[in-house]
Amino acid sequence: MRITFAAPALPKSGAYAGLVTEGGTLASALDELNGQLDGALTRAIKASRFDGKKGEILEVVAPAGVGVSRVLLLGVGKPEEAKPLDFERIGGDMTARLNGTGEKEAAVVVDALADLGLEPAEAAARVAFGAQLRSYRFDKYKTKQKPEQKPSLGKLTVMAAAQAGAKRHYGKLAGIAEGVFTTRDLVSEPANVLYPESFAKQARKILEKVGVECEVLGEKEMEKLGMGALLGVGHGSERESQLLIMRWMGAGKAAAKGKSKGKGKTKPAEAAPLAIVGKGVCFDTGGISLKPPAGMEDMKWDMGGAGVTVGLMHALAARKAKVDVIGVCGLVENMPDGKAQRPGDIVHSMSGQTIEVINTDAEGRLVLCDALWYVQETFKPKAIVDLATLTGAIMVALGKTQAGLFSNDDELSERILAAGKAVGEPCWRLPLGEDYDRLIDSDAADMKNVGGRWGGSITAAQFLQRFIQDGTAWAHIDIAGVTWSDKDRPTVPKGATAFGVRLLDELVAKHYEK
Repeated sequence: MRITFAAPALPKSGAYAGLVTEGGTLASALDELNGQLDGALTRAIKASRFDGKKGEILEVVAPAGVGVSRVLLLGVGKPEEAKPLDFERIGGDMTARLNGTGEKEAAVVVDALADLGLEPAEAAARVAFGAQLRSYRFDKYKTKQKPEQKPSLGKLTVMAAAQAGAKRHYGKLAGIAEGVFTTRDLVSEPANVLYPESFAKQARKILEKVGVECEVLGEKEMEKLGMGALLGVGHGSERESQLLIMRWMGAGKAAAKGKSKGKGKTKPAEAAPLAIVGKGVCFDTGGISLKPPAGMEDMKWDMGGAGVTVGLMHALAARKAKVDVIGVCGLVENMPDGKAQRPGDIVHSMSGQTIEVINTDAEGRLVLCDALWYVQETFKPKAIVDLATLTGAIMVALGKTQAGLFSNDDELSERILAAGKAVGEPCWRLPLGEDYDRLIDSDAADMKNVGGRWGGSITAAQFLQRFIQDGTAWAHIDIAGVTWSDKDRPTVPKGATAFGVRLLDELVAKHYEK
């Protein structure tokens, strides 16, 4: 959908939308139109249950003599309580409604409201942002859609008195939207199209266009580095495992120019960067510990953490963020064939620690442990955040509305929680501790990859923490319950959510960007 900005004016065609505060008070542009229509909008409000509360929409078919086809009244609620997310919701809900009407173009006027708790220019930009996020569709494989099944809205004009300011605000938000869409695309692709090598290739194609440096290590390079934990997961697949390394050096420091030349010895940045590590299991059968057939098709999005990492790097580059960030994705397929690792196998991680594989379906942590160690050894980051669709247990604990957060650093944890709240991607912090850590002790190796039935998400996090070096701030976000949505939400259509892109972008903007 194409979004433009303009000064307030009644359009000559298409749909027209405007704001209404709680109690049914029309914003100035709608009030002016209401006068031209001899009070038709006021009468429509009185004849309905619409009261201008948050999330309410009233559609009025425009009478003869007016160029527009319909008028949408968009509830704001109490303007002094309105927050950026509320205006994003307005844009998203409006887009969803108009896409079902057959309208090809629309205009929404976001004029100044009395006691508005948000700068008018930002409010207009947030409406545009919400509309753009909701416009996303992944329908590239649908070949027989009827016209009425396709979204119709192709152009949205956001009208505001402060149009220059609104356009400026939207510039950075549009970059974030690009990153969100990149993640949604990657997570939505089927596993026969997106596997480790094609994931890395597609990510490079997208990211190098916006200035992100990319490097890919294959299995031979990872073998030399001693990444036995990551490589063990991919033994049963015909697809070669990959390690994707991305560098966005936007802080003004000299970018790392060195390539690994097959040894994985990339030059670190001059200053310690922030590191983001993503689990990229492009398909997860469970390996020899085979998953039940029902729902296994969902495991195409077990690479959600890697998808978020790529999307974040895209967003940071698209909005020219003044920060140095390293992204690393461990990309594998977990398949059951004669070469697959078995329960009871012992693997050597890059850190030198040994791991007894009790359950081959607890593979994500094996991928992450080597990726985490690699990023610390190579780049010496100031902090690490990893994201992974790691455990079903996190959905038992938190459902599908919040991600699980684990951290060894209270300040980093609080920052992540605040960032998630600000952008509508909430996290809930869970505990770590010695009692949980002992549950993954092994009789045969340094540790085992599962800790039993109880506290599964916690013991998975404890496993990862064993690969965090002393003095490194680290957070692990388990996004298993929030990577895919079974229903439409205001700015997130059904399907891949890209949960984490906005959260981490907000974290960077508030605490790491110059």
